[in-house]
This record gives sequence, C-alpha cells and structure tokens, in this order.
Amino acid sequence: MGRSRGGWGTKIHILCDAHGHPLHFHLSAGQIHDQTMVDTLLCGADETLHDEHGTPMAWPVALAGDKGYRANWVDQYLLELGIKPIIPSKENEDRSLRPVAFDKAAYRRRSIIECLIGWLKESRRIATRFEKKAINFGAMVKLAFIHRYLRLSASCAISDIA
Repeated sequence: MGRSRGGWGTKIHILCDAHGHPLHFHLSAGQIHDQTMVDTLLCGADETLHDEHGTPMAWPVALAGDKGYRANWVDQYLLELGIKPIIPSKENEDRSLRPVAFDKAAYRRRSIIECLIGWLKESRRIATRFEKKAINFGAMVKLAFIHRYLRLSASCAISDIA
C-alpha cells in the first residue's frame, strides 16, 4: 500500500448504485493511477453481485468517473461489458475520436458517488486512517457500509410499520 503514516496514502475506488448505496470497493496505493483499478473493481463487483446460482443481482448500465479514469482502453473495456462510459475527455485529447459521445446530463449524477465518499469521510476512523494495514482499513470501510445498510433497513422497517 505504499509508505505508511504520512506517505503516499490510500485511494478508495467505490462502485455504487443510482441511489448512492455502495455495491463494491477496492483499495489501492495513493501513487497508483486510477484507471488501472477499473478492471479490478469491476471483476470484484462481478464476483460479489451474483447469487449462488450465478444470476446477476445488479450490474452497472453506465459508469461515471472523473478524468483520472479516462483512457481509450477503459472505454473499449466498458463497452465490451455492455457498460456506457461516462468519463469526460482530457483537455489535450480530441473528443470526436471517442467511441461514445460524452453525456453531460448523466455525468452530473456523479455527485451521487461524491456524496457517498463525503459520507464515508464522516467516519473518523476512515477519514484519519488509524489502521496501518490495508486489510484493517478495508474492514473499517466495510463496517461503515454495513452501518449504512442497517440504517437504511431500519428506516424502511419504520416506514412499513407507519
């Protein structure tokens, strides 16, 4: 994970649904480029988003990311998986050469993942990174996700009773 305590840091790559509910995440070292984690994140999500019979429970129709995820191979990879890439072009590249037109309206919904990350940073253990090892830090992220789903299920149960 790179140098610890004051070193390069850690990046959290998160996949969420349209409502901001986390589906899967992957940790990487702070010095690793974002686009190298697209394959790892989607393969991990593929394993966790299928039931015991192999039936997909959820799969992204579109994937929005910032310019750090922009590469031609990422566009091709997502299109082969049937996922529409919603990643803005970099300043120095020709936008007309991309296989998919950029959907600005859909990109505005990227704020959903930004709100999820903002919520995640409200957890003190995650924001300050008390854990030295990545496996322990990942466990804290999972615990935060579990807490989010428990609060969601509790609010659904209360609305069902009322």
